[in-house]
Amino acid sequence: MSDSTTNTSDVLALDSLLSDDELAVRYKVRDYTTQRIRPNISRWYEDAVFPREIAPELGELGVLGMHLEGYGCPGRTAVEYGLAALELEAGDSGIRTFVSVQGSLAMTAIHRWGSEAQKEEWLPRMAAGELIGCFALTEPSAGSDPSSMTTTARQTSDGWVLDGAKRWIGLASIADVMVVWARTEDGIRGFLVPSDAQGVTATPIEPKLSMRASVQCDVTFDAVRLAPEAILPGAMGLRGPFSCLNEARYGIAWGAMGAARDSYEAALSYAAERLQFGRPLAGYQLTQEKLVNMLLEIQKGTLLALHLGRLKDAGHLLPQQISLGKLNNVREAIKIAREARTILGGNGVTLDYSPLRHANNLESVRTYEGTDEVHTLILGQHITGLSAFRG
Repeated sequence: MSDSTTNTSDVLALDSLLSDDELAVRYKVRDYTTQRIRPNISRWYEDAVFPREIAPELGELGVLGMHLEGYGCPGRTAVEYGLAALELEAGDSGIRTFVSVQGSLAMTAIHRWGSEAQKEEWLPRMAAGELIGCFALTEPSAGSDPSSMTTTARQTSDGWVLDGAKRWIGLASIADVMVVWARTEDGIRGFLVPSDAQGVTATPIEPKLSMRASVQCDVTFDAVRLAPEAILPGAMGLRGPFSCLNEARYGIAWGAMGAARDSYEAALSYAAERLQFGRPLAGYQLTQEKLVNMLLEIQKGTLLALHLGRLKDAGHLLPQQISLGKLNNVREAIKIAREARTILGGNGVTLDYSPLRHANNLESVRTYEGTDEVHTLILGQHITGLSAFRG
Protein backbone atom coordinates (compact mmCIF):
# COMPACT_ATOMS: atom_id res chain seq x y z
CA MET A 1 0.00 0.00 0.00
CA SER A 2 1.24 3.48 -0.82
CA ASP A 3 1.96 5.76 2.14
CA SER A 4 0.39 9.05 1.10
CA THR A 5 2.20 10.85 3.92
CA THR A 6 5.63 10.29 2.32
CA ASN A 7 5.04 9.33 -1.34
CA THR A 8 5.17 12.61 -3.22
CA SER A 9 4.02 10.93 -6.44
CA ASP A 10 0.94 9.24 -4.94
CA VAL A 11 -0.72 11.60 -2.48
CA LEU A 12 -4.09 9.90 -3.14
CA ALA A 13 -2.63 6.49 -2.20
CA LEU A 14 -3.71 4.99 -5.52
CA ASP A 15 -1.43 2.04 -4.83
CA SER A 16 -3.97 0.97 -2.21
CA LEU A 17 -6.35 0.23 -5.10
CA LEU A 18 -3.96 -2.37 -6.55
CA SER A 19 -3.75 -6.05 -5.66
CA ASP A 20 -0.57 -7.75 -4.52
CA ASP A 21 -0.19 -9.36 -7.95
CA GLU A 22 -0.61 -6.00 -9.68
CA LEU A 23 1.94 -4.37 -7.42
CA ALA A 24 4.37 -7.22 -8.03
CA VAL A 25 4.13 -6.74 -11.79
CA ARG A 26 4.53 -2.99 -11.40
CA TYR A 27 7.66 -3.29 -9.25
CA LYS A 28 9.18 -5.94 -11.52
CA VAL A 29 8.85 -3.73 -14.59
CA ARG A 30 9.93 -0.63 -12.63
CA ASP A 31 13.10 -2.42 -11.52
CA TYR A 32 13.87 -3.44 -15.10
CA THR A 33 13.37 0.12 -16.31
CA THR A 34 15.60 1.49 -13.57
CA GLN A 35 18.41 -0.97 -14.16
CA ARG A 36 18.31 -1.42 -17.94
CA ILE A 37 16.60 1.55 -19.58
CA ARG A 38 17.47 4.61 -17.52
CA PRO A 39 21.29 4.19 -17.62
CA ASN A 40 21.24 3.88 -21.43
CA ILE A 41 18.33 5.88 -22.74
CA SER A 42 20.19 9.18 -23.24
CA ARG A 43 22.73 7.45 -25.47
CA TRP A 44 20.09 5.52 -27.40
CA TYR A 45 18.08 8.71 -27.90
CA GLU A 46 21.09 10.79 -28.93
CA ASP A 47 22.31 8.11 -31.35
CA ALA A 48 18.78 7.45 -32.68
CA VAL A 49 19.13 3.74 -31.98
CA PHE A 50 16.54 1.21 -30.91
CA PRO A 51 18.36 -1.46 -28.85
CA ARG A 52 17.07 -4.60 -30.52
CA GLU A 53 18.95 -6.69 -27.97
CA ILE A 54 16.34 -5.83 -25.34
CA ALA A 55 13.58 -7.66 -27.25
CA PRO A 56 14.30 -11.07 -25.65
CA GLU A 57 14.78 -9.33 -22.31
CA LEU A 58 11.28 -7.87 -22.59
CA GLY A 59 10.03 -11.31 -23.56
CA GLU A 60 11.58 -12.76 -20.42
CA LEU A 61 10.07 -9.90 -18.43
CA GLY A 62 6.67 -11.06 -19.69
CA VAL A 63 5.45 -7.86 -21.32
CA LEU A 64 5.18 -8.94 -24.99
CA GLY A 65 1.60 -9.86 -25.84
CA MET A 66 1.09 -9.48 -22.11
CA HIS A 67 -2.72 -9.46 -22.25
CA LEU A 68 -3.02 -12.45 -24.61
CA GLU A 69 -3.81 -16.02 -23.57
CA GLY A 70 -2.13 -19.19 -24.81
CA TYR A 71 0.56 -19.75 -27.46
CA GLY A 72 3.30 -18.83 -24.99
CA CYS A 73 1.72 -15.46 -24.17
CA PRO A 74 1.75 -14.21 -20.54
CA GLY A 75 -2.04 -14.00 -20.10
CA ARG A 76 -1.98 -11.14 -17.60
CA THR A 77 -4.81 -8.73 -16.83
CA ALA A 78 -5.48 -5.40 -18.52
CA VAL A 79 -4.52 -3.53 -15.36
CA GLU A 80 -1.24 -5.43 -15.10
CA TYR A 81 -0.46 -4.61 -18.71
CA GLY A 82 -1.33 -0.96 -18.08
CA LEU A 83 0.99 -0.77 -15.10
CA ALA A 84 3.79 -2.27 -17.19
CA ALA A 85 3.16 0.29 -19.93
CA LEU A 86 3.30 3.11 -17.39
CA GLU A 87 6.62 1.97 -15.97
CA LEU A 88 8.20 1.36 -19.38
CA GLU A 89 7.20 4.81 -20.63
CA ALA A 90 8.63 6.36 -17.48
CA GLY A 91 11.85 5.12 -19.03
CA ASP A 92 11.05 6.21 -22.59
CA SER A 93 8.08 6.28 -24.94
CA GLY A 94 10.11 4.46 -27.56
CA ILE A 95 10.51 1.41 -25.34
CA ARG A 96 6.81 1.30 -24.47
CA THR A 97 6.04 1.79 -28.16
CA PHE A 98 8.03 -1.33 -29.04
CA VAL A 99 5.98 -3.35 -26.55
CA SER A 100 2.77 -1.82 -27.94
CA VAL A 101 3.58 -2.48 -31.60
CA GLN A 102 4.73 -6.01 -30.88
CA GLY A 103 1.94 -7.01 -28.50
CA SER A 104 -1.09 -4.75 -28.87
CA LEU A 105 -0.88 -4.48 -32.66
CA ALA A 106 1.01 -7.29 -34.42
CA MET A 107 0.45 -10.10 -31.91
CA THR A 108 -3.15 -9.09 -31.22
CA ALA A 109 -3.92 -9.15 -34.95
CA ILE A 110 -2.58 -12.69 -35.25
CA HIS A 111 -4.14 -13.87 -31.98
CA ARG A 112 -7.59 -12.43 -32.75
CA TRP A 113 -7.85 -12.85 -36.51
CA GLY A 114 -5.27 -15.47 -37.49
CA SER A 115 -5.62 -19.17 -38.25
CA GLU A 116 -4.53 -21.78 -35.75
CA ALA A 117 -1.46 -22.47 -37.86
CA GLN A 118 -0.55 -18.78 -37.96
CA LYS A 119 -0.92 -18.45 -34.21
CA GLU A 120 1.26 -21.47 -33.53
CA GLU A 121 3.89 -20.36 -36.04
CA TRP A 122 4.35 -16.78 -34.86
CA LEU A 123 3.00 -16.06 -31.38
CA PRO A 124 5.28 -18.16 -29.13
CA ARG A 125 8.45 -16.72 -30.63
CA MET A 126 7.03 -13.18 -30.67
CA ALA A 127 6.06 -13.48 -26.99
CA ALA A 128 9.64 -14.53 -26.25
CA GLY A 129 11.07 -11.60 -28.22
CA GLU A 130 12.80 -13.98 -30.63
CA LEU A 131 10.84 -12.57 -33.57
CA ILE A 132 9.66 -9.00 -34.10
CA GLY A 133 6.43 -7.96 -35.78
CA CYS A 134 5.08 -4.70 -37.17
CA PHE A 135 1.64 -3.39 -38.11
CA ALA A 136 1.35 -1.71 -41.50
CA LEU A 137 -1.86 0.33 -41.73
CA THR A 138 -1.01 4.04 -42.16
CA GLU A 139 -0.24 5.25 -45.68
CA PRO A 140 1.48 8.39 -47.02
CA SER A 141 -1.88 9.87 -48.02
CA ALA A 142 -4.16 7.96 -45.66
CA GLY A 143 -3.17 8.61 -42.07
CA SER A 144 -6.27 9.32 -40.00
CA ASP A 145 -8.52 7.90 -42.74
CA PRO A 146 -7.52 4.26 -43.34
CA SER A 147 -10.67 3.73 -45.40
CA SER A 148 -8.86 5.66 -48.13
CA MET A 149 -5.95 3.22 -48.31
CA THR A 150 -4.62 2.45 -51.78
CA THR A 151 -2.45 -0.58 -50.99
CA THR A 152 -3.98 -3.54 -52.81
CA ALA A 153 -3.82 -7.32 -52.64
CA ARG A 154 -4.87 -9.08 -55.84
CA GLN A 155 -5.82 -12.74 -55.71
CA THR A 156 -4.15 -15.03 -58.23
CA SER A 157 -4.31 -18.72 -59.03
CA ASP A 158 -1.52 -19.46 -56.56
CA GLY A 159 -2.01 -16.83 -53.84
CA TRP A 160 -1.86 -13.04 -53.67
CA VAL A 161 0.09 -10.13 -55.16
CA LEU A 162 0.59 -7.14 -52.86
CA ASP A 163 1.30 -3.60 -54.13
CA GLY A 164 1.38 -0.25 -52.36
CA ALA A 165 3.09 1.87 -49.74
CA LYS A 166 2.83 2.48 -46.00
CA ARG A 167 4.35 5.20 -43.81
CA TRP A 168 5.24 5.62 -40.14
CA ILE A 169 5.34 1.87 -39.62
CA GLY A 170 6.98 1.13 -36.29
CA LEU A 171 9.71 -1.54 -36.25
CA ALA A 172 9.36 -2.32 -39.98
CA SER A 173 13.08 -2.33 -40.76
CA ILE A 174 13.85 -4.75 -37.92
CA ALA A 175 10.69 -6.86 -38.14
CA ASP A 176 10.55 -10.52 -39.11
CA VAL A 177 6.86 -10.44 -40.02
CA MET A 178 4.58 -7.60 -41.12
CA VAL A 179 0.85 -7.46 -40.53
CA VAL A 180 -0.21 -5.57 -43.67
CA TRP A 181 -3.68 -4.22 -44.32
CA ALA A 182 -4.68 -3.97 -47.98
CA ARG A 183 -7.70 -3.45 -50.18
CA THR A 184 -9.05 -6.54 -51.96
CA GLU A 185 -12.14 -7.27 -54.05
CA ASP A 186 -13.81 -8.30 -50.78
CA GLY A 187 -12.80 -5.18 -48.84
CA ILE A 188 -9.96 -4.50 -46.40
CA ARG A 189 -8.08 -7.65 -45.41
CA GLY A 190 -4.99 -8.40 -43.32
CA PHE A 191 -1.95 -10.35 -44.51
CA LEU A 192 1.14 -11.78 -42.84
CA VAL A 193 4.11 -10.75 -44.96
CA PRO A 194 7.66 -11.99 -44.28
CA SER A 195 9.87 -8.92 -44.15
CA ASP A 196 12.45 -10.57 -46.40
CA ALA A 197 9.94 -11.31 -49.16
CA GLN A 198 11.02 -10.12 -52.59
CA GLY A 199 9.57 -6.69 -53.34
CA VAL A 200 9.38 -5.53 -49.69
CA THR A 201 11.46 -2.44 -48.83
CA ALA A 202 11.50 -0.80 -45.40
CA THR A 203 13.38 2.48 -45.03
CA PRO A 204 13.78 4.14 -41.60
CA ILE A 205 12.46 7.72 -41.47
CA GLU A 206 15.35 10.00 -40.49
CA PRO A 207 16.19 12.39 -38.99
CA LYS A 208 13.54 12.71 -36.28
CA LEU A 209 13.00 15.12 -33.39
CA SER A 210 10.83 12.60 -31.52
CA MET A 211 10.90 8.86 -30.75
CA ARG A 212 14.60 8.75 -31.49
CA ALA A 213 15.08 5.52 -29.50
CA SER A 214 12.52 3.84 -31.73
CA VAL A 215 12.15 2.91 -35.40
CA GLN A 216 9.51 4.17 -37.83
CA CYS A 217 9.69 3.43 -41.54
CA ASP A 218 8.43 4.01 -45.02
CA VAL A 219 7.51 0.63 -46.52
CA THR A 220 6.86 -0.22 -50.16
CA PHE A 221 5.39 -3.40 -51.62
CA ASP A 222 6.26 -3.98 -55.27
CA ALA A 223 4.46 -7.02 -56.69
CA VAL A 224 5.06 -9.02 -53.51
CA ARG A 225 3.88 -12.59 -54.04
CA LEU A 226 2.20 -14.23 -51.06
CA ALA A 227 0.98 -17.76 -50.46
CA PRO A 228 -2.78 -18.34 -50.08
CA GLU A 229 -2.34 -18.92 -46.34
CA ALA A 230 -0.83 -15.45 -45.84
CA ILE A 231 -4.27 -13.93 -45.32
CA LEU A 232 -5.67 -13.47 -41.80
CA PRO A 233 -8.89 -15.45 -42.23
CA GLY A 234 -10.87 -13.77 -39.44
CA ALA A 235 -10.30 -10.13 -40.36
CA MET A 236 -12.90 -8.57 -42.65
CA GLY A 237 -13.06 -4.80 -43.18
CA LEU A 238 -11.68 -2.09 -40.93
CA ARG A 239 -13.01 -3.83 -37.83
CA GLY A 240 -9.84 -5.92 -37.92
CA PRO A 241 -7.24 -3.15 -37.63
CA PHE A 242 -9.47 -0.96 -35.46
CA SER A 243 -9.74 -3.69 -32.83
CA CYS A 244 -5.95 -3.73 -32.60
CA LEU A 245 -5.73 0.06 -32.47
CA ASN A 246 -8.05 0.08 -29.47
CA GLU A 247 -5.67 -2.26 -27.65
CA ALA A 248 -2.77 0.09 -28.36
CA ARG A 249 -4.76 3.20 -27.41
CA TYR A 250 -5.62 1.64 -24.08
CA GLY A 251 -1.92 1.09 -23.30
CA ILE A 252 -1.12 4.67 -24.28
CA ALA A 253 -3.53 6.04 -21.67
CA TRP A 254 -1.37 4.33 -19.05
CA GLY A 255 2.00 4.93 -20.68
CA ALA A 256 1.57 8.70 -20.99
CA MET A 257 1.18 8.91 -17.22
CA GLY A 258 4.56 7.21 -16.86
CA ALA A 259 6.24 9.91 -18.92
CA ALA A 260 4.37 12.56 -16.93
CA ARG A 261 5.33 11.06 -13.57
CA ASP A 262 8.98 10.80 -14.52
CA SER A 263 8.99 14.42 -15.70
CA TYR A 264 7.39 15.56 -12.45
CA GLU A 265 9.81 13.57 -10.30
CA ALA A 266 12.80 14.94 -12.23
CA ALA A 267 11.56 18.50 -11.67
CA LEU A 268 10.76 17.88 -7.99
CA SER A 269 14.20 16.43 -7.30
CA TYR A 270 15.95 19.26 -9.13
CA ALA A 271 13.90 21.93 -7.38
CA ALA A 272 14.78 20.52 -3.98
CA GLU A 273 18.52 20.70 -4.68
CA ARG A 274 18.93 23.73 -6.95
CA LEU A 275 19.64 26.96 -5.05
CA GLN A 276 18.55 30.31 -6.46
CA PHE A 277 18.80 33.57 -4.54
CA GLY A 278 20.01 31.63 -1.53
CA ARG A 279 17.18 29.10 -1.21
CA PRO A 280 15.98 25.92 -2.99
CA LEU A 281 13.76 26.42 -6.01
CA ALA A 282 11.20 24.21 -4.30
CA GLY A 283 10.76 26.89 -1.63
CA TYR A 284 9.28 29.42 -4.03
CA GLN A 285 5.53 29.78 -4.49
CA LEU A 286 5.64 29.69 -8.30
CA THR A 287 7.62 26.45 -8.28
CA GLN A 288 5.27 24.83 -5.78
CA GLU A 289 2.28 25.82 -7.88
CA LYS A 290 3.83 24.19 -10.94
CA LEU A 291 4.61 20.99 -9.04
CA VAL A 292 1.15 20.81 -7.50
CA ASN A 293 -0.56 21.30 -10.87
CA MET A 294 1.55 18.49 -12.35
CA LEU A 295 0.71 16.16 -9.48
CA LEU A 296 -3.02 16.89 -9.77
CA GLU A 297 -3.14 15.81 -13.41
CA ILE A 298 -0.90 12.77 -12.87
CA GLN A 299 -3.10 11.51 -10.05
CA LYS A 300 -6.31 12.13 -12.03
CA GLY A 301 -4.86 10.59 -15.19
CA THR A 302 -3.60 7.51 -13.38
CA LEU A 303 -6.96 7.04 -11.69
CA LEU A 304 -8.63 7.35 -15.11
CA ALA A 305 -6.28 4.74 -16.59
CA LEU A 306 -6.97 2.39 -13.68
CA HIS A 307 -10.73 2.81 -14.14
CA LEU A 308 -10.35 1.95 -17.84
CA GLY A 309 -8.35 -1.11 -16.87
CA ARG A 310 -11.00 -2.31 -14.45
CA LEU A 311 -13.66 -1.83 -17.15
CA LYS A 312 -11.51 -3.75 -19.63
CA ASP A 313 -10.93 -6.64 -17.26
CA ALA A 314 -14.69 -6.79 -16.65
CA GLY A 315 -15.35 -6.86 -20.40
CA HIS A 316 -17.16 -3.52 -20.40
CA LEU A 317 -14.63 -1.09 -21.95
CA LEU A 318 -16.03 0.89 -24.91
CA PRO A 319 -14.13 2.59 -27.76
CA GLN A 320 -15.25 6.09 -26.74
CA GLN A 321 -13.94 5.47 -23.23
CA ILE A 322 -10.55 4.51 -24.66
CA SER A 323 -10.60 7.69 -26.74
CA LEU A 324 -11.31 9.75 -23.64
CA GLY A 325 -8.35 8.18 -21.83
CA LYS A 326 -5.94 8.55 -24.72
CA LEU A 327 -6.95 12.13 -25.51
CA ASN A 328 -6.85 13.38 -21.94
CA ASN A 329 -3.79 11.60 -20.64
CA VAL A 330 -1.48 12.33 -23.56
CA ARG A 331 -2.56 15.96 -23.72
CA GLU A 332 -1.95 16.45 -20.01
CA ALA A 333 1.33 14.53 -20.09
CA ILE A 334 2.74 16.89 -22.71
CA LYS A 335 1.79 19.90 -20.60
CA ILE A 336 3.43 18.31 -17.56
CA ALA A 337 6.66 17.47 -19.39
CA ARG A 338 6.93 21.01 -20.78
CA GLU A 339 6.21 22.60 -17.40
CA ALA A 340 8.75 20.34 -15.72
CA ARG A 341 11.35 21.56 -18.18
CA THR A 342 10.78 25.16 -17.07
CA ILE A 343 11.76 24.26 -13.52
CA LEU A 344 15.01 22.79 -14.84
CA GLY A 345 15.87 26.03 -16.63
CA GLY A 346 18.58 25.83 -19.25
CA ASN A 347 19.75 22.47 -17.90
CA GLY A 348 16.41 21.07 -19.01
CA VAL A 349 17.34 21.20 -22.69
CA THR A 350 20.13 18.65 -22.16
CA LEU A 351 19.75 14.89 -22.15
CA ASP A 352 20.94 14.84 -18.55
CA TYR A 353 17.28 15.36 -17.66
CA SER A 354 14.22 13.56 -18.99
CA PRO A 355 11.31 16.06 -19.32
CA LEU A 356 12.10 17.57 -22.73
CA ARG A 357 12.87 14.11 -24.13
CA HIS A 358 9.49 12.97 -22.85
CA ALA A 359 7.78 16.05 -24.29
CA ASN A 360 9.34 15.42 -27.71
CA ASN A 361 8.32 11.76 -27.62
CA LEU A 362 4.78 12.60 -26.57
CA GLU A 363 4.31 14.69 -29.70
CA SER A 364 4.47 11.38 -31.57
CA VAL A 365 2.27 9.61 -29.03
CA ARG A 366 -0.44 12.25 -29.40
CA THR A 367 -0.33 11.72 -33.17
CA TYR A 368 -0.25 7.94 -33.56
CA GLU A 369 -3.17 5.59 -32.83
CA GLY A 370 -5.51 8.51 -33.49
CA THR A 371 -4.67 12.21 -33.27
CA ASP A 372 -6.22 14.56 -30.72
CA GLU A 373 -8.62 15.63 -33.45
CA VAL A 374 -9.71 12.09 -34.28
CA HIS A 375 -10.42 11.23 -30.64
CA THR A 376 -12.22 14.54 -30.19
CA LEU A 377 -14.51 13.63 -33.10
CA ILE A 378 -15.06 10.10 -31.78
CA LEU A 379 -16.22 11.60 -28.49
CA GLY A 380 -18.16 14.32 -30.28
CA GLN A 381 -20.06 11.74 -32.31
CA HIS A 382 -20.80 9.75 -29.16
CA ILE A 383 -22.24 12.67 -27.21
CA THR A 384 -24.16 14.31 -30.09
CA GLY A 385 -25.07 11.35 -32.24
CA LEU A 386 -23.71 13.21 -35.28
CA SER A 387 -20.58 12.31 -37.24
CA ALA A 388 -18.33 15.26 -38.13
CA PHE A 389 -15.53 13.25 -39.73
CA ARG A 390 -16.32 14.31 -43.30
CA GLY A 391 -17.17 17.97 -42.91
